[in-house]
Amino acid sequence: MMKASRMSLLIAAVIMLIDQVSKAWALGVLADGRVIHVIWTMQFNLTYNRGMAFSRGTGIGPIIGVIGLVVVVLLLLSLRRADNALTRVATGLIIGGAVGNILDRLFRGSGWMRGAVIDFIDFQWWPVFNIADMAIMIGAATMMVAMLKYNSQINRTDVH
Repeated sequence: MMKASRMSLLIAAVIMLIDQVSKAWALGVLADGRVIHVIWTMQFNLTYNRGMAFSRGTGIGPIIGVIGLVVVVLLLLSLRRADNALTRVATGLIIGGAVGNILDRLFRGSGWMRGAVIDFIDFQWWPVFNIADMAIMIGAATMMVAMLKYNSQINRTDVH
């Protein structure tokens, strides 16, 4: 892979590491039902998500995990065409977050892709989430900004 792709892979690796360390912390500190108030409505509260985003699709974790793996492979392949830094950052964030949650499904359960994703960041008015989820959402938003920015630049050059 080219040098530019290394940036995406480094971002992905850092996100995976932070995500897995934070989940290990949550399991160690919050497993007994303890809830830690942080600020305003934010608290750390351990939950296990066997479904997908917002705890939908409980019971189809293996399917979600396989879809996640396919998405990661497609994103890795897309890095060859990532021609700007914003797209590379977004791709790294999404890959890192997806792999962080896939690792939970692989290693935190009783069978292949049967594990639960560890969630612990709880605003009490939003579904409980984790670092990987944040990276995926920020990466997706960043990817949209990159698409809007670079597509509008392409369109302006096409007009002139």
